[in-house]
Amino acid sequence: MGKAKLTISSKNYSSWSLRGWLMTKMAGLHFTEEVLPTDDPSTRAELLLMSPSFQVPRLTHEDVSVWDTLAIAEYLNELNPEAGLFPSDTVARAHCRSVCGEMHSGFANLRSALPMNLKARYPGFKVWAGAQADIDRITAIWHECFNAYGGPYLYGDLTVADAMYAPVCTRFKTYDVKLDKECMAYCQRILAWPLMVDWTEAAKAEPEELEELDVEF
Repeated sequence: MGKAKLTISSKNYSSWSLRGWLMTKMAGLHFTEEVLPTDDPSTRAELLLMSPSFQVPRLTHEDVSVWDTLAIAEYLNELNPEAGLFPSDTVARAHCRSVCGEMHSGFANLRSALPMNLKARYPGFKVWAGAQADIDRITAIWHECFNAYGGPYLYGDLTVADAMYAPVCTRFKTYDVKLDKECMAYCQRILAWPLMVDWTEAAKAEPEELEELDVEF
């Protein structure tokens, strides 16, 4: 399928990089990684939520450059529809796009209060009302999907939706978020996904740290 490169930022901190990386792996596209340093101004702006528009992850494939996570998903789906990034059923596919879109544009309180940090653990972390409302909405989405599509993933098999919500599972673990049995089992399943294991191991090996994201809560 031609030469491809995925430009990402920190594997420890960047939830959007994780989403793009998972999707590209799921699509079966062979690619090289370009990891931007955390001292790059645009990288820090992304990780610290200081920019309204991020340009990582960026997928470069032959003469195509795509830098929005959902745009990457749609491009990969067109490139290899057999990979099953989206559900095959029309109704389920529309629902999946809505669920992914909600993650793409929403949950600002969760992002700011519980930033992704795979190396950290905060037992007994206090979740305030704004972030809790986001958590409640996310778990409601998950239950809706489990009830409609039977699990074990959001749409039965792994799809873009699971890649979109995978960073949330890491946040729930990092900040010791209390979940019901079904949602906890889903998080454990996502965190045990071989692609997630590979990403997490690489994240833990990163030497760089951002003091702003390593504060003591």
